[in-house]
Amino acid sequence: MSAPLLLVRNVSNTYASRRMGLFGKREEKKVLDNVNLEINQGEIFGLAGKSGSGKTTLGRCILGLIEYQGDVLIDGLENTKANAKTRARKLGAVFQDPGAGLNPVKKVGWLLEEPLRIHRLKNSKKERETQVDEMLELIGLDISYKKRWPRELSSGQKQRVSIGCALMLRPSLIIADEPVSALDVSIGAQIVNLFQDLKTGLGISLLFISHNLDLINYLCDRVAVMERGRIVL
Repeated sequence: MSAPLLLVRNVSNTYASRRMGLFGKREEKKVLDNVNLEINQGEIFGLAGKSGSGKTTLGRCILGLIEYQGDVLIDGLENTKANAKTRARKLGAVFQDPGAGLNPVKKVGWLLEEPLRIHRLKNSKKERETQVDEMLELIGLDISYKKRWPRELSSGQKQRVSIGCALMLRPSLIIADEPVSALDVSIGAQIVNLFQDLKTGLGISLLFISHNLDLINYLCDRVAVMERGRIVL
C-alpha cells in the first residue's frame, strides 16, 4: 500500500486565554489534542464538527499558518523552513469568505496568473495566459471573466475564482474550509458539484471541512468528526 498523501501525527495546539492563572500567567487553552489523520491520494476527506471543535484550527496547522506540536507531512515532506517553498506548491486553500483572498484592485486574469509568476512555472506571458484560460474553463467560467474585477462577480463566481487560484499550481492537496457556508443553498450545491467534477477530471485530493454532516456524507469518500479538539469518530 502506498504512503498516505497527508499524514497528521499527534498534532496539538494551544493558545493563551484572557484569564489569568496563578503567578500572573495567562491560562492556556488546548484547541487540538493529539490529533491523528491520514488522507490518501485522490481522496475527498470530510472533517465535520460543531463551531469551536478545532476543525478550522487543524486546517490552518496543515497549511502551516499557525504553530503546533506534532508532525504534519505532505507527500512525506515535513513542515520546516527548508521545505516551505515546496510545501507551498503542494497545498492549496479555499476559505469560507469567497472574496477575502481576491485582491480588489486586480482583475480575475491577473489573480489566476499570480501563482505562476510567484513560482516562475511558466516562462512566457502567453504560456501563463493559456493556463489561465484553461483554468477558467475548468472552474466553469467563460474566458471573458479574466477581464472582470472581483466586485463584478457574484459570491459563487468569486468562490470559483478562489478555487481556480488554489488549483493553478496543481497542488497535491486542497484544504477547503467551509467553502459553501456563506453561499445560497443552490449556489453552494453548484460548488460542491464542481469539487466532484475536479476530482473526476483532475484526480484532486481534498480535505473538506464543514459543520454540515449531511453535505460531507454526500461529497466525501471518508469522514472524521471532531469534538473538543479531538477526532471522536
